[in-house]
Amino acid sequence: MPAFRFAVLAVLVGAAFAHAHYHMLLPDKPAVKAGEAVTFTFQNGHPFEHELSDATEPEAVYVVNPDGTRTNLKKELKKITVDGAEGKVTAYQLTFTPAKKGDYILVAVSPELKGGGKLPHKDVTKVVLHVQTQKGWDNDAVDDTTTPFDLQPLTRPYGLTPGTAFHVDVLDAEGKPVRRCPVEVERYNATPPKVIPPDELVTAVSRTSRTGTAVVTLSEAGWWCITATKDGEKAQHRCTLWVYVDPSPTK
Repeated sequence: MPAFRFAVLAVLVGAAFAHAHYHMLLPDKPAVKAGEAVTFTFQNGHPFEHELSDATEPEAVYVVNPDGTRTNLKKELKKITVDGAEGKVTAYQLTFTPAKKGDYILVAVSPELKGGGKLPHKDVTKVVLHVQTQKGWDNDAVDDTTTPFDLQPLTRPYGLTPGTAFHVDVLDAEGKPVRRCPVEVERYNATPPKVIPPDELVTAVSRTSRTGTAVVTLSEAGWWCITATKDGEKAQHRCTLWVYVDPSPTK
């Protein structure tokens, strides 16, 4: 059972987002060498429980290169099926080969989708692929044509070990902090766990501080999603960053 801990910079709140669905954009390897192909899988569902449902095709998929330029990857996207909670469900994959050293930010933008709330939700999902050289992980990956706000890492989103305090900023389209913005954290399980703990031990929920910052502690090795949520006039916007925590180094 994972033990979630949040630093004092964020105010803990109740598990208002229990059983939330998230979009997952996961590479088969979190770090590679230049010229090495990586397969990314885009799927939807409950990460901790590994209860997957049909994913809707993203309306945009692109990569932000280490120099800040963008490359459109939508044509590389292929529809596949994966094991869901009740049989096969739809997911998507693409293969990407980084040509040079540096950090590449893969971004998937989903269309507006109806959920259980009053507003449809529109998701932006990001993950950083590290390629040998530490350059570009803090590049801007979205703009106001993509989403009205962004979740940006202040901590380098790779080379992490269990117990690392991870800092993020939530900023609006003008770069101003989004105060008291809900931030959720959940660990991904590649297979359904035998025992599902109570909701509050599956998804940790916090809010940003006055400066738009949240600090989370990623307690275990594996993939984690960090999601900020902001209501707009016509849709609930969510921005998710996936980060990988390496196992503790052998002493």
